Amino acid sequence: MNQLSSLLTETRNRATENIDQLSTLEMMRRIHEADREMLAAVERELPNIARALDAIVERMRAGGRLFYIGAGTSGRLGVLDASECPPTFGVSEELVQGVIAGGDHALRHAVEGAEDNPELAEKDLASRNFGAGDVLVGIAASGRTPYVLGGMSYAEQLGAVTVGVSCVPDSLLARSAQFAITPATGAEVITGSTRMKAGTATKLVLNMLSTGAMIRLGCVYGNLMVNVRTSNVKLRLRARHIVAEATGLAEPDAVELFEKAGSVKTAIIMHKLHLSRDAAEERLEKVQGELRRALEEKLG
Repeated sequence: MNQLSSLLTETRNRATENIDQLSTLEMMRRIHEADREMLAAVERELPNIARALDAIVERMRAGGRLFYIGAGTSGRLGVLDASECPPTFGVSEELVQGVIAGGDHALRHAVEGAEDNPELAEKDLASRNFGAGDVLVGIAASGRTPYVLGGMSYAEQLGAVTVGVSCVPDSLLARSAQFAITPATGAEVITGSTRMKAGTATKLVLNMLSTGAMIRLGCVYGNLMVNVRTSNVKLRLRARHIVAEATGLAEPDAVELFEKAGSVKTAIIMHKLHLSRDAAEERLEKVQGELRRALEEKLG
């Protein structure tokens, strides 16, 4: 009990001690002020986030995958970030994966005891063929969740890259990771409710890691998500708009080009380099789908 109460994330926030007595507007102000403190904590970690990202991209370029592992809110945030990568960036569902203590059932329901079982993490990772070429990002606001620490230990034994995301400086998780990212978000608005400042900071960090990786892997051209999957009406309309933005074509002409090309990147190459669809697709294949390289490099 004493160990838990001494954690930075479990301390009492003096600015919100009387939050239940405030007007609604003042209550919102106190929560917003706390969130601003959280943003500053993330900003201080940008160099560490960048170092971790470079290591992640190096492994992914060599064929490795990115795994998030966590329990409760931390696990849910990892699953959320991973699940958004395929539709946004058109990558395989295998490339970025979220592992949560207690499995998919834990996304909506508390699974008692799952987070206290370090051996369970090893089994969960082994079931996904996690290996030395992969990256494991352990997520735990407190930096002490046994399930996450068990996963980190397993990953280290295999020789995988390990990243620890927590909100308590010098935590067990930070010490176990090759790359530690520790936004010290401090006391929560509601004591111990780490789904708030700590959870929001964690989501920001995961957003940066996955988005940065996808940018480096060529899934983005400028700030356009040219690898977007056209799996529904909204995404199909977005793809057409991206073609128009990247080529400067009027919307009707961009739509016609997109339909002829079959994909955003192929359409852009066809227009900018005046190539046929087959020639554009061949060029993309030579550079592993990286649009900027396909447009700018001299290819034999």
